[in-house]
Amino acid sequence: MKSAVHKSIDELDARQWNALGGDHNPFLRHEFFAALEHTQCIGSGTGWDPCYFTLKDSQGLAAAVPAFRKAHSHGEFVFDFAWAEAYSRLGQRYYPKLTVGVPFTPATGPRLLVRSDLDRAALAPKLLNDIEAYATSHALSSVHALFLDEPAHLACEQAGWLIGRDCQFHWTNHGYADFDAYLGTFTAEKRKKARRERRRVAEAGIHFETRLGPELDETTLDTVYEFHRNTFLRRRRQPYLTRAFFSEAARTLGDAFMVKIAMHRATPIAAAIFFWSREALFGRYWGASADYHSLHFET
Repeated sequence: MKSAVHKSIDELDARQWNALGGDHNPFLRHEFFAALEHTQCIGSGTGWDPCYFTLKDSQGLAAAVPAFRKAHSHGEFVFDFAWAEAYSRLGQRYYPKLTVGVPFTPATGPRLLVRSDLDRAALAPKLLNDIEAYATSHALSSVHALFLDEPAHLACEQAGWLIGRDCQFHWTNHGYADFDAYLGTFTAEKRKKARRERRRVAEAGIHFETRLGPELDETTLDTVYEFHRNTFLRRRRQPYLTRAFFSEAARTLGDAFMVKIAMHRATPIAAAIFFWSREALFGRYWGASADYHSLHFET
């Protein structure tokens, strides 16, 4: 096994990278990281400098870890600002640090990516050793692995890493025949409330269109991006994703990129942005042109 660290996803073969896990998780796709890089969401000047750790054998890419040299803690959805302040009080430097994960994406998933014909448990310690050695040689304060799946969590724990605890809520489809069957699991009071909220949206003359990447033209993407951007601006923040990212993601991710558009007659009034694979649907961003009763959850 030969170890390497790559400063761009473009240095790695897309087919080999996706075979490590991107075929099952949209945020691990080569195309997703490439879109972030190509449209300046990450890279020079952003505080997210790519460091893709890899192991290669005679067949090519054997294992990999998506990691980023960080100059700040924004966009991680794990709030370690108190750690940075503590370092400062002690006269120490917290940044740069190394973050293992997916930029701007608080979705649990694989982080130690290993080719299917190889032993994940055997290669995980090698990957973690390479990461630790890199952090030491580059004088990084620490390494943070975020939103780990169970195999990565176990590997980090066995390697002596400190384990943080967090809580997420996931919805699981238990084979519901339709949405009414799902509502049938509610209490009568909550079922009535959900139906009333859905009815209010319909009575307002709002209907929905679902469009996958290839069906999204630039005019529609302009509108969707403005909805998304306004949600951030209302919180006095700039969005992490650029307008150009939406175009490249729609083009390269194909059906893995999905937008649900709320229409009032022929006018788009809101949109929710999703990424999906065979295993899961990830709702990521939302925005609307005005306030409509119950529209957020319905979209």
